Formats: sequence, structure tokens, C-alpha cells
Amino acid sequence: MPDGSSQGDGSLELRASHADRDRVVDVLRIAAGDGRLTAEELDERLEVALSARTLDELAGLTADLPAVSGGVVAEVKDVVRIEQQGASASRGDGWVVPRRLEVESSLGDVTLDFTQAVITHDTLRIDLDMRTGTLRLLTRPGVVVDTDSLVIDFGRVKRRPVGDPGVPVVLRVEIGGRLSYGEVVVRPPRRGLFRRSPRP
Repeated sequence: MPDGSSQGDGSLELRASHADRDRVVDVLRIAAGDGRLTAEELDERLEVALSARTLDELAGLTADLPAVSGGVVAEVKDVVRIEQQGASASRGDGWVVPRRLEVESSLGDVTLDFTQAVITHDTLRIDLDMRTGTLRLLTRPGVVVDTDSLVIDFGRVKRRPVGDPGVPVVLRVEIGGRLSYGEVVVRPPRRGLFRRSPRP
């Protein structure tokens, strides 16, 4: 049984935990969403990350990538609820995208900005109950929105293309529920956020 005496010469490889693997997967998905990894590179690194046994194996997968939020990914909640009436609610820079989002809104708007969000899962399910208002999703390349399951009464869905269709999908937003006398708007941010990345 290891007694720690080999730590000084670096021969002891520390075992990776489930949390260690999850953190690396988070960094890889965010990097792919930022355009730093291709779809093939993401698939290859995810496969290695999920089967890695040591911290050294994991470290090699992100050595050429920037750290996320100082190297620490915030706690991810399974379900988050937004409830408001006659006002507006928003989630902006650095918010952690949950697995499911319940939105109940009346006479107001809800804005979800994914451009700088921390994405740790590949799917976000939004259960929408909105009456007379707008659900606004500010997206980036790699974030796709599916409204096929949304029931619309006297409302509409407006989309503007984000660009860079070749970027691998890092987040699929599935919107279900009901929209009455309102609209869902899917568009990139108005500021030139993506112009900072030079074209190859």
C-alpha cells in the first residue's frame, strides 16, 4: 500500500475522482463553445477524460486551454425557477446553466444571456409558462434552440442567425410549455462580441 514516501520523486500518480473528471469535461465543453476545439477534438478529449484514472491524465487534456472561472466551476443546480409578474428578470455574465429551468412570467420579460454563461451540461430544458411578455435568449455559436415542444397561443418565435454554423454544439436549449400573447426571441447579442475572434 502506498505510504507517500514516493511523492518527492513524482512517481506517485494521484487518482482522479468523479468531481475531477467532471471539472475537466466542463472546461472542454466551454472551450469547444468558444471555438478553441473542433468537434473531433472535443469528442476525443471527452472520451479520454471520462476514462482517466489519474490527475496527470486529466491535466494533459486542458494544458493548452484557459482555466474557467479561475479553474473552479460554480455549483450546478438541477432545477432553477424564475417567477415574476409585472417586472423583468435576467441571467447574465457568468451564470451557471442548470439542467432544467422553470420560468413562470406574466406581464414582463425574461432574458437569458448564454454568451458568457458557464455551460456544464449538453442540454437545458426550459419549462415555460409565459403570458404577455418576451423570453429573450442571447446565444453564441454552439448554442442551439429547439421550440418544437412549445405551445403558442397568439404569440410567435423570432430567430436571427448566430453565424459560424460549423462550431460543434455545446448546448441544446429545449423549450416546452406554453406562451400566450408573447414571443420568444433568439438572437446574438447586439454588441460585436464575436468579432474579436480572428478569421482563419
